[in-house]
Amino acid sequence: MKMGKLLFGSLIISLLASSCYTDVVFEDDFIEESPVNTALVLESYDLWYVDINATKGSGEVPFLQRAFTISFDYGTIRANNNLVGIGKTGNGLGIDVGNYGTLFGAVEIDHDIDGVWVLDVFAVNNNTLELYDSRSDTSYIIRGYQRNSFDYDQIFYDNLHYFLQEYEAWEKTYTSEVGAINDFDDENFLQFLSGTDGDFFRSSVDGSGTSVSNLQWDFEGDYEIFDVANDPTLKTLTLDYDFLGNDYFELYVIDDSTIELYHVDSETVYEFQGRGYIEFLKSGDKVGKKRSKVKSSLMNVTRQRKM
Repeated sequence: MKMGKLLFGSLIISLLASSCYTDVVFEDDFIEESPVNTALVLESYDLWYVDINATKGSGEVPFLQRAFTISFDYGTIRANNNLVGIGKTGNGLGIDVGNYGTLFGAVEIDHDIDGVWVLDVFAVNNNTLELYDSRSDTSYIIRGYQRNSFDYDQIFYDNLHYFLQEYEAWEKTYTSEVGAINDFDDENFLQFLSGTDGDFFRSSVDGSGTSVSNLQWDFEGDYEIFDVANDPTLKTLTLDYDFLGNDYFELYVIDDSTIELYHVDSETVYEFQGRGYIEFLKSGDKVGKKRSKVKSSLMNVTRQRKM
């Protein structure tokens, strides 16, 4: 399932007059067959965004399937497996998940959880690489960025369904005085989960301050996050309650622990705080949720929230 050309041939390296990093420029998809030059390529960008939707093949490399970004930090491989804390954890590079060494046009990764993997490295263009696992015939596309030019905010909007699942529950902390009375006023906790049949949510009317472990879940149903036509910074959320109809919201991310839900029908604004943060790959039983190809449905609506 190879999509690019293996790292051999001629290498063009531009050494810029900078004390921060060495810039490696790929031209014509060829890079010299050398462990040293393979390392220069992998280390030429601070972060590599794993474009999970560009994956080819029926297999998987587990640690790439979980990661939003990976970094090749001079022998240490780092990953952002959580959206919460991205841009801050590990100085933006994420947590230490293993070690690597470079071979002739390949990288050998010894991952703390998933063991040893040898991946062929291909140049796609001047900031894009392909990592190819020959055992499963699977290719991953990674795109390189420097920390000071990486759009951490956009990752939240591109992966909101994962972000909502990084807390054990979301507690309502604010309800606007403006807005018509509606049934959602009574719901104080939300939980977003992934199941074998798709994503689903649960909600609770337990009082504010109830610990997550003591919550009684009163309602359940499916949820979906939508892109909005001609408005790339807006996402919408529908909660489809079993046997009870649905609620429709505009969804805004305030920070990595706070979301705002604007209930369009009642014109009420709610804020929710994340409770029980789930940090992945800090222990053997929390290795993280594997990502899958997702293309959000498109909704043809107009933003209603007056900011």
